[in-house]
Amino acid sequence: MTTFSGVGIGRGIAQGPVARMAPPAPPPSRLAAHLAPAEELELALTALTGVSADLIARAERTDGTAQAVLLAQAEMAEDPEVRSLIEQLTDQGCNAAWAVYAAFSHFGDSMIAAGGFHAERAADLKDVAARAVAHIEGQPTPGAPDPGHPYVLVARDLAPADTALLDLSQVLAIVTEEGGPTSHTAILAREMGIVAVLGVGDFGLTPASAADPFDAGGTPAVRDGQVVIVDAAAGTVVVDPTAEALAAAAAQQEALAEEEKAGGGSRNWGRLADGTRIPLLANLGSSAGADEARALGAEGVGLFRTEFLFLDAAVAPSIDTQWQEYTRLLSVFSGRKVVARVLDAGADKPLAFMNPDDEPNPALGLRGIRALRAHEDVLRTQLQALSEAADATSADLWVMAPMVTDAAEAAYFKAICTEYGLPRAGVMIEIPAAALLAESVLAECDFVSVGTNDLAQYTLAADRLLGTKAYLQDPWHPAVLRLIALAGAAGLRVGKDVGVCGEAAADPRLAVVLVGLGATSLSMAPPALQDVRAELSKYSREQAKAAADAALAASSAVAARAAACAVLTASSAAVGAVPAR
Repeated sequence: MTTFSGVGIGRGIAQGPVARMAPPAPPPSRLAAHLAPAEELELALTALTGVSADLIARAERTDGTAQAVLLAQAEMAEDPEVRSLIEQLTDQGCNAAWAVYAAFSHFGDSMIAAGGFHAERAADLKDVAARAVAHIEGQPTPGAPDPGHPYVLVARDLAPADTALLDLSQVLAIVTEEGGPTSHTAILAREMGIVAVLGVGDFGLTPASAADPFDAGGTPAVRDGQVVIVDAAAGTVVVDPTAEALAAAAAQQEALAEEEKAGGGSRNWGRLADGTRIPLLANLGSSAGADEARALGAEGVGLFRTEFLFLDAAVAPSIDTQWQEYTRLLSVFSGRKVVARVLDAGADKPLAFMNPDDEPNPALGLRGIRALRAHEDVLRTQLQALSEAADATSADLWVMAPMVTDAAEAAYFKAICTEYGLPRAGVMIEIPAAALLAESVLAECDFVSVGTNDLAQYTLAADRLLGTKAYLQDPWHPAVLRLIALAGAAGLRVGKDVGVCGEAAADPRLAVVLVGLGATSLSMAPPALQDVRAELSKYSREQAKAAADAALAASSAVAARAAACAVLTASSAAVGAVPAR
């Protein structure tokens, strides 16, 4: 019995035989073209057009985030700049397959160098290229295996096109070598309710020989048919488990199923076992998902990302355009808390009308509140639209600024919000400096919200969208938890709210620890709400604090998770939630 550790998605557990996804094909040959340049170009473009059509067809069979990702990939296959480079390469005598591979690799490398959002798009580009090369070479299109029975899918990583259309009646769980908590695989697994553990490192999929591409040469390789237990709550994968371990996992599966059947958690308020209220809110990127979030049990909105209105615009949208969108969202949450984050431009979300093209390191440059101060007219227009939308509805609107560093920036934002009659103005804690200065920051505003994705990225110096660095993106890392604890303690001392709105809040066990660190509300992707609500209901504040203390005392993310889980498992008061009053 061998145990691997990674990043768990949700709190589910599954067991079953492995079916491995074949590793990526090697790069195509650079041999000279067999056809005339025009014919090689036609072969390449025909393949890309076919890939685009396939991705669009897949998108039509799904919805939500999965659909958006697939359509974005389809656009990549049609990108005129990529096609222009392919034409140049075929004119130089390259064969179609190599021209496609080299062109997409060129743009992918540029995106990786840019970091952030662009780095994640690089993985999507790589997948489009692989599909086109397979088409050109007459090879099967990359995809999930079909062993003919329920299975645990094991892969180096999963492309969105593969994840989005998995047969949920057959896939028991997902295990990947790469990928982190904010990867497309994680986002889609969470939305689809699939048990997943990502970023387990070398799981035996690195080829060592042509005879067996899955033989990793001495590494404990997992093979087709081997039974594994995938425990998302613990973030572990157990290979060749004992009979006792399988029985315990089956009992845990049954208990979770009964809990979900009996609880209908979305009907209750978020509470600890001692009755302490912990509002559970939704992260939303537009008004489109508001109704679904309510149906899934969101008690409000903890992070309304407003960037979608700006990202493809040549100029900032008008007050009226913004007002209409804000009003639609606020109307769905009438009488409830909605926290809107003002525009977070820069770094992975550059805007032509706000961000310079020549920033050597955009992630550390003109981003968030810094960019808004440099373009205050954009900020004022947005605040006016938000204020007018709040006046037109009965939602409880809170507004917060991104990427705030210190008390001076918090005071600036609070003052300008006051001018527009917005009574609750707060800031995000995403930079370690803001966490270290949390009490002085809170003295200048009404609340703070911890963005764990960026806080982990800046604390651990690891791009949160690069799957190969998943072990350094883990929000369980004690360094990240200690910064959150500083914010929580500061909020307690001054009597102000400290929310958490990063992906960390969607991890049920980590959600309990976050409450123990001082979080007063949690915001997450709506599909995670029920699992988090059920997990919180088992523990008192005292037990959450004990789990948090255990995690803080650890020396690594893996050790912190194990220590906290041990405390929670041993807890004697793991009981159901206090009925909603």
